[in-house]
Amino acid sequence: MGMCLPCLGGAADDVVETPDPETKRRQLAEAAEKRQKETSYRGIKNPEAVERKKKKQEEMEKQAMTVTPTGGGGLKWQVG
Repeated sequence: MGMCLPCLGGAADDVVETPDPETKRRQLAEAAEKRQKETSYRGIKNPEAVERKKKKQEEMEKQAMTVTPTGGGGLKWQVG
């Protein structure tokens, strides 16, 4: 009769504790970030170099936007 149930003495060792909700949420967020990073760099051999290049390009564009032309710029109208 007792063949279908395991010995209750060793059953407590087989129980896997589930992490608290905050730990589980953190683990899921980390896994999602990792998946997102892997898919965004798919097919790129050196993702760090691409990231540096992108930041440098953004800085150059930002700098170009803040620089004002010294000559007044724009079209000159001659009224006469």
